[in-house]
Amino acid sequence: MADKNKRTEEKIEDTTEKNKEEVADAKKVKESQPVPEEKSEDTKPEKHEETVKPSEIKEMETKPAEPEQPKEEPVKIDSKKESKKPAKKKDEKDTDFNYIVRIANAEIEGEKKVAFGLTQIKGLGRRMAALVADTAGIDREIKCGNLTDSQLEKINEVLGNLSKKAPSWMLNHRKDFDTGEDIHLISTEVELRLRDEINLLKMIRSYRGIRHESGLSVRGQRTRANNRKGLALGVSKKRP
Repeated sequence: MADKNKRTEEKIEDTTEKNKEEVADAKKVKESQPVPEEKSEDTKPEKHEETVKPSEIKEMETKPAEPEQPKEEPVKIDSKKESKKPAKKKDEKDTDFNYIVRIANAEIEGEKKVAFGLTQIKGLGRRMAALVADTAGIDREIKCGNLTDSQLEKINEVLGNLSKKAPSWMLNHRKDFDTGEDIHLISTEVELRLRDEINLLKMIRSYRGIRHESGLSVRGQRTRANNRKGLALGVSKKRP
């Protein structure tokens, strides 16, 4: 046991000696290195002063001082005002506006244009209505309610002489039975002339007249499947 204790004591002494030597070597190394100089607070980098020429000083004195521009303030925009849009104005109508115009015993709406309003008269189509407006010297785009009395008189004059002012291929009743002339029928004349001609066909007992009397199709249409009138019996089966 005594030998072990001696050995441990010797080891401890060796380690302490080694540590002392290492500390001494470190001190020597520090002493050999140069010590950096500490910067004092008083020492500041020198500034090179700019030299101004006298000519430049005179120019600076002679130049007028520029006026300060006022700062533009931001404009505040209310979101409520932006959302409100100006209300659309209603169509202002004249006090003399007629909502219903009477031409050739037919009532025409005043809101419609002349080219379309005249088609409400029986016997006038779009082409004939345009021809009437052009011959009377009236714009087709004018509303019927804005027509003056003199313009209405012109239209009635043209309607009374359509057979003379319109070409023959535009007339609706060519080669009249009584006179043999080409004429154009409007308003109530269309129904009256049609009824008289059908009665004439019945009187002379022509094929068309007989078909009119019996209520069947006149112009050669088939009646086996379509245009069947009377009781709908369907197919009748023979009884045994």
